[in-house]
Amino acid sequence: MSAMEDILKRIRALQDELEDEISRRGEAFRYRLENGRVEFEAGAKRRHRALRVRWLTFLRNTRPMVVLTAPVIYSLIIPFVLLDLFVTIYQAVCFPVYGIPKVPRRDHIRIDRHHLAYLNWLQKLNCVYCGYCNGVIAWVREIAGRTEAYWCPIKHAARVGGAHPHYVGFLDYGDAENFETGLARSRKAVQGVDEGDEKR
Repeated sequence: MSAMEDILKRIRALQDELEDEISRRGEAFRYRLENGRVEFEAGAKRRHRALRVRWLTFLRNTRPMVVLTAPVIYSLIIPFVLLDLFVTIYQAVCFPVYGIPKVPRRDHIRIDRHHLAYLNWLQKLNCVYCGYCNGVIAWVREIAGRTEAYWCPIKHAARVGGAHPHYVGFLDYGDAENFETGLARSRKAVQGVDEGDEKR
């Protein structure tokens, strides 16, 4: 196992540990997931409703310049919906041709914070918007990462911030001798093909 593979293995173990801790915190905040839906205990729901700030109070306590930026933020819904639409078509048309498994939207786009009783309707709207937009970005990032792993799995010469999970397995910049074998290996990996299987 290479040093990079060992580091990646440790990162994944830490991510799993983090997810376990998040699940444990759910117990502390008295909720559980049932059929994909969040269920709070009755006492927790009452407490949440008591802590909700009415939307007019929320607006009064918000700086006017922040309120004035709302149309700018919400105008981005148009490019986000278009991005969602175009990437949906791209994945549906191209991934079957490349033999790449499709990325499920539900794994990245989560709209669930509007169920929180301590948020007023305006805060819930903001949370739905943020959940959708950030989910689309995460979903598109994974699709783009799989595409890059299929077509051009080469690391950049300079450091890249926030690289997708496939990037660590890319070939080193300038490694011409191993490009063809590395490209085939990366394609098999993103397709989910074992080393012993035939190249698609």
